[in-house]
Amino acid sequence: MDLRIRGRKAIVCAASKGIGRACATALAHEGVELVINARNPETLAATAAQIAADAGVRVATVAGDIGDPATREKLLAACPEPDILVNNNGGPPPGRFQDWDHAAWLGAVESNMLAPIAMIRAVVDGMVERRFGRIVNITSAMVKAPQGPMGLSCGARAGLTSACKALSAQVAWANVTINNLLPERIDTDRQVQIANLTAAVKGITVEQAYDEMKQHIPAHRLGRPEEMGEACAFLCGAGAGYITGQNLQLDGGAYPGLV
Repeated sequence: MDLRIRGRKAIVCAASKGIGRACATALAHEGVELVINARNPETLAATAAQIAADAGVRVATVAGDIGDPATREKLLAACPEPDILVNNNGGPPPGRFQDWDHAAWLGAVESNMLAPIAMIRAVVDGMVERRFGRIVNITSAMVKAPQGPMGLSCGARAGLTSACKALSAQVAWANVTINNLLPERIDTDRQVQIANLTAAVKGITVEQAYDEMKQHIPAHRLGRPEEMGEACAFLCGAGAGYITGQNLQLDGGAYPGLV
């Protein structure tokens, strides 16, 4: 399927591995030129080289923490007029509500709400002027189905979701869309972290922890990062201009609700 975005330019944050890399790869195979970001410069450079070789598109890199304003400035200097923005960042670790002090909440909000909002503020006016823009936020299924240990993550990301829902209605007329992808149990380093924590808490093996995860997913498996990437690319396509302000869950059918 040709998404009709060949030659467009995209910024993809936290894109050296996992879901971010999958999104960047899918866009590259649609002919989109990329500027990708991650904290580790070596991993980032290797990812960029692999995507460029596989897809035959230009892939530039900006290493650094997307929560750092200096990193965001460098990203925007490398791609001052992006057609596509994919906001992504690692979430805070699971924990207990009573252990999260003021600093912990500020850190979560800064990384998972305010940093992506800052990127959106920097690019959305240009998208409106050019009458094309696709913004996709990688959030979490916990936004719609919060769970106690993930309170920091779902609290900050729910704030981002609400802010973007309000903004999406203001810019839809200009063919600028803002949507969210809500992953759950995607086979990435995040799940390795959660499986190890579960194993330690319950006194079981990591393999048993993975089996427990899969038992609660109707698809009886973890999601593949590539499936996230394909969904992201679709929402960035020229034909997706009537889809905005939405939360698309990629969870193997785990969410029990209707809306």
